Amino acid sequence: MLPSPRIFRSRWFALLWAGGIIWFAIDVAGSAQPDAPANNMAAPAPATDAVGMPVDQRDLATLANVMGR
Repeated sequence: MLPSPRIFRSRWFALLWAGGIIWFAIDVAGSAQPDAPANNMAAPAPATDAVGMPVDQRDLATLANVMGR
């Protein structure tokens, strides 16, 4: 979303606007990352479907069949 074209009449206002957009993006992206433990050697979580049920080989075979593989 771009602001009014009047903001770009001044280079300083344009830089201030762009800095605000970058600050907002860093703030949003930074808050989306969970706090990871210092030791990342933990076992990965099992795969789940959209409703949270574990995925098994039969589900994967069905999906491969639907995809034509």
